[in-house]
Amino acid sequence: MLVGSTGSVGANEVADTIFLDAKIYTANANSPDAEAMAVSQGRILAIGKSEQILHYQGAKTRMLSLEGRRVMPGLIDAHSHAIFAGLAALAPNLEDQELSPLELAQQLQTWLVEKESGPDVPMVVFGVNPAVWSAPESLSDLLDAGAWQHQAVLLMGADYHTAWANQAMREKAGIDAAYVQSLPAKSQHTIGVASNGQPDGVLVDAGLDKVTVILPKPAEKQLLAAAKIAVETNNRYGITAWMDPAANAGPGEALFSRSLGSVGEGILPAYRVLSEAGLLTAHVAALLVASPESDAADLERLDSVRKRFAHIPNLSLPGIKVFADGVLEYPAQSAALLGRYENSGKQGELLLEQRKMTQLVDAIDQRGWLVHIHALGDRAVRVSLDAIESARKKRSSGVPHSITHLQLVSPADYPRFKQLDVMAVMQLHWAELDNYLLDLVKPYIPDSEFQGQYPARSLQQHGAVIVGASDWPISTANPWEAMHHAMTRSGPDGGLNAGERMGKDSMFRAYTINAARAIRMEREIGSLDVGKQADFIVLDRDVLEVDVEALKDTQVLATYFAGRQVYGAAP
Repeated sequence: MLVGSTGSVGANEVADTIFLDAKIYTANANSPDAEAMAVSQGRILAIGKSEQILHYQGAKTRMLSLEGRRVMPGLIDAHSHAIFAGLAALAPNLEDQELSPLELAQQLQTWLVEKESGPDVPMVVFGVNPAVWSAPESLSDLLDAGAWQHQAVLLMGADYHTAWANQAMREKAGIDAAYVQSLPAKSQHTIGVASNGQPDGVLVDAGLDKVTVILPKPAEKQLLAAAKIAVETNNRYGITAWMDPAANAGPGEALFSRSLGSVGEGILPAYRVLSEAGLLTAHVAALLVASPESDAADLERLDSVRKRFAHIPNLSLPGIKVFADGVLEYPAQSAALLGRYENSGKQGELLLEQRKMTQLVDAIDQRGWLVHIHALGDRAVRVSLDAIESARKKRSSGVPHSITHLQLVSPADYPRFKQLDVMAVMQLHWAELDNYLLDLVKPYIPDSEFQGQYPARSLQQHGAVIVGASDWPISTANPWEAMHHAMTRSGPDGGLNAGERMGKDSMFRAYTINAARAIRMEREIGSLDVGKQADFIVLDRDVLEVDVEALKDTQVLATYFAGRQVYGAAP
């Protein structure tokens, strides 16, 4: 029997290439295994037993033995800021090292000497561990004096929701005591304030926008270089598709504050340039962010951006990203909780209160677009589910909406994911004990909630569809490491609730067919079926058979996109 039912083949069709001698995992639950595959014009012509596939051989068919290697569908990352990761790789980057303020200042001094531009151009440093600004006064002592008095510096948190700006940077952005006092009460947490009433440099979400809007936008050459890093990195890991959940973001753009600037194109031009050069060897589902200050009418402005990038090969724009809250880590503590942070007694901030969230989600659903909601706190998750439920009651759109991150979820809300057909897009690389959880989260929430973080197994047991994602560059783009963390829930400092461990097949589906639906491409990719695009990977080990520790070190020998090898040594 030939695998697949998404397309049909004619009796006289001949394959361009036949791949033989393989152990193929199809991600099709009805026919999970195959030995060979025939490909024609970038699509799967037939897949099944070798003797059947050989019927598609013609005089010019290329015959390629895969020498018994394990083959899988190309993997799909359902939440990756890939171009932004490329830009961060080209800039000064601390890569989440845990440094003292003095060590940090010494590294910045080295970069300052190497810096080619003058003091008028801000120094932006990526990948800074947010623990650094737990004591912002120490940073001020070092980076508001001497040569730094005239050199603007922005330390971008590795979480990309928090940052620290020195005095010179704050002056450029107009952040002073008067500005803080002018903010409405609900926004005052976005700018850190010292005991003397002056800003201390800590920026959270919309506070960060105030600085990013004045950063210079990258030149086309820089965008292209970043885009190449994005594609090459993903292809190397076996990723042939991803969701970019904030494609209108980037230097010079505001994510959280509509009033700071109009909706721009963000890094979308990078995808266009890459596609025009024939180098976009992956499918990209690019989402546009609707600011928390948005309403339904703003979708018209976002649609105008979407239309400017329609019809670009391998790029789709299927929907909208919405922020429900911020992050759980101290000192930001901007994730919205049903309970309270134990140090402050606060609940965190909902970026969109229930009425506005409901209106916005309804308007997105009415257009037939997907909505992808950032929610880390359990209150933000509940508000997001309530908004989707309201839209579902009005119409059966069939759109696969999703909520991403899901650090805390109330058990009462577990069944609602299945009931409302909401996909759980999870970054399970984060389900480990490290300094983020132990130092910046654990002291501030009840132990029961701490142990319940990232409840993937519980959600799955209640019928939720789990989808794999990285949030690169916040964590590595490597899906094999993420699968390992999901299956072991262990890290450098111990384990996190072994009862939430995921199974291997669940994780394979999370990064293939489940993720394909989350980006609205399940008819095209996500499984190796007749008629689908021939996106697949060849691995150095049989991932179905190896233990979980060996799975972590999986290497991709070759990545094929539309039947063409785009990574790996020539066979």
